[in-house]
Amino acid sequence: MSTISIIGSGGMAAAIGSLAVAAGHTVEVMSRDAAKAQVLVGRLGSGATTGTFGAAPAGDIVILALPYAAVLDVLKQYGEMLSGKLLVDITNPIKADFSGFLTAEDSFGAKEIAQAAPADAQVVKAFNTLYSHVVEAGSVDGHPLDVFVAGEDARANARVSAFIESLGQRPLDVGSLLMARTLEHVCMLTLGLMAHSIKHTNFSIGVSFVG
Repeated sequence: MSTISIIGSGGMAAAIGSLAVAAGHTVEVMSRDAAKAQVLVGRLGSGATTGTFGAAPAGDIVILALPYAAVLDVLKQYGEMLSGKLLVDITNPIKADFSGFLTAEDSFGAKEIAQAAPADAQVVKAFNTLYSHVVEAGSVDGHPLDVFVAGEDARANARVSAFIESLGQRPLDVGSLLMARTLEHVCMLTLGLMAHSIKHTNFSIGVSFVG
């Protein structure tokens, strides 16, 4: 297995980190709040370590487990420390009142992240359509979760897909990074379902094969 670095110490960091440790990966947690990172590492167990926020991540795959409102500033702080890394963008640039997107009409979150990252870093969108507690549960009624993947480089998509499979989930590659815009809209769809139809967050969006 490999070392996976996670920038962030919130719900999605805990969810992905717990599955990664269970799968045999070493997980490095990096957070502005060092105390919170240490608490998360203690929760994750012996397969987890703390890293220094702003320093070069130990893992080649770096999970950006941050709110979109914070991620661009964090990328600026890390700068070239993320050079050559595969950055997994799990963010959604959605306004706090769910009324729309924080990005301009001709842009989207993953595009802004790719522009802010070092030129030789690769950005792959994944996990953004799932709630953290659903990710941590690992499956729904015994079926693996569907995790949509979008990125410009097919090899990067394949590496993220392999990581997702190691967590016991099913990766579904939807194509280039442009498709990340659609995935961000899928997150908005889940919020609409939660608010108007399902009335809770214990669900996931996936694909069922017919016939």
